[in-house]
Amino acid sequence: MIRSQLLQRSMSIPSKIPDLSRFPIRSSLLPLAVAVLLAACGQQAPQQHGFPPAPVSVMTVAPADAPVEFEYVAQTAGSREVEIRARVTGILMKRNYTEGGMVKAGQSLFTLDLAPYQIAAAKAEADLASAEASLAQSQRQATRLKPLIEANAVSQKDYDDATSGAQVATANVKVARAQLNQARLNLTYARVDSPITGVASRALKSEGALVSGPDVLLTTVSQVNPIYVNFGIPDSDQLKLRRDIEAGLVKLPADGKLDVQVKLADGTVYGKTGKLDFSDIRINSSTGMSDSRAELPNPDIALRPGQFVRVRLTGATRVGAVRVAQRAVLEGPAGKFVYLVGAGDKAEIRPIEVGEWSGDSWLVRSGLKPGDRVITDGVMKIGPGAPVSVGPPPGAPGAAGADGKGAPDGAKGEAPKDAAKDPVKADAGKPDAGKELAPSAKQ
Repeated sequence: MIRSQLLQRSMSIPSKIPDLSRFPIRSSLLPLAVAVLLAACGQQAPQQHGFPPAPVSVMTVAPADAPVEFEYVAQTAGSREVEIRARVTGILMKRNYTEGGMVKAGQSLFTLDLAPYQIAAAKAEADLASAEASLAQSQRQATRLKPLIEANAVSQKDYDDATSGAQVATANVKVARAQLNQARLNLTYARVDSPITGVASRALKSEGALVSGPDVLLTTVSQVNPIYVNFGIPDSDQLKLRRDIEAGLVKLPADGKLDVQVKLADGTVYGKTGKLDFSDIRINSSTGMSDSRAELPNPDIALRPGQFVRVRLTGATRVGAVRVAQRAVLEGPAGKFVYLVGAGDKAEIRPIEVGEWSGDSWLVRSGLKPGDRVITDGVMKIGPGAPVSVGPPPGAPGAAGADGKGAPDGAKGEAPKDAAKDPVKADAGKPDAGKELAPSAKQ
């Protein structure tokens, strides 16, 4: 009885599942729904699988003569470096110059104790006077005996002794005169003078010190106008330059001397230029470089001896050089390379061999030929085979992002205003949208 009541109750509860037969689907709407779905997939596909070509700027390779520059580390030095030493022994009595100041040639720098040398000079004068007196006596004796020997009034021996005495006296006079000259010279050496005009350094000995002759250095004097700049040229650079000159790829100045410009430690450039006046034929075995030297005018003493600077050698010209902006040259595991715009406006890698710098460009020795289009800006956004869009350099009139004109939406690196609302509309405005839709629809 209970089973029959439950069966009747279950049959009386209406079903909550809707009857689909009451809502028939019209067959005419099915194709339209499929088309909408396919269209939506096709419009969104470019955002997932296709990207617009990267905007880049290029330069066309056109060989032309270009200046050649070399830059090396250098150190300044006086054109004449003189060590000041006393030539005689004595007590240092006085310093006669200002340390670090200019001194002139012949100016007294130090004075030793003069008294011993004044006494020695006076004694030498007395010795000379005595020798001259002996000479006069010997000459008078020989003069008196000459007529007597002719008259056979004296012996030949006496006359010979008188003549020899006069000759010895003459020699003694010469010795005494030489000793006097030496004494006078020592007296002048007691005053230590500068042999050149230049800048004197600090005194290494103070008053009261015993100076034992030339083995004691008192100070140094440097001639700084003109001034020398010493540096080393690597052997590899010299070999390349010599080969390029022999091959006619590089021309030197008419006088064969390169111009030299000096860059100071703070990056400023010294206002006067000089010439490369010496390059040693020998290679320094410890550095592998050839010692070289340049001479520059230094009237205002702006350059001081011992400064570390950089020298730039200019004046040579590379014939038919290929110049590429430094920012376009990249470094890879195999060496330096650049990106070219290849067939189909796609990025192509080209290995190159570079030489020296010329301003803000590399001089390319090999790897490029006339007419190649080298990508200079936008290289960080591309890869091998990536499609590129060639345009003006960034910031130029009409360039993307220069003034917001003449550039499609999104060229500044920002999304169009309506992209966030409807990405389908944002992509639909692109001129390549139709082209990108076809392969996506096939997928």
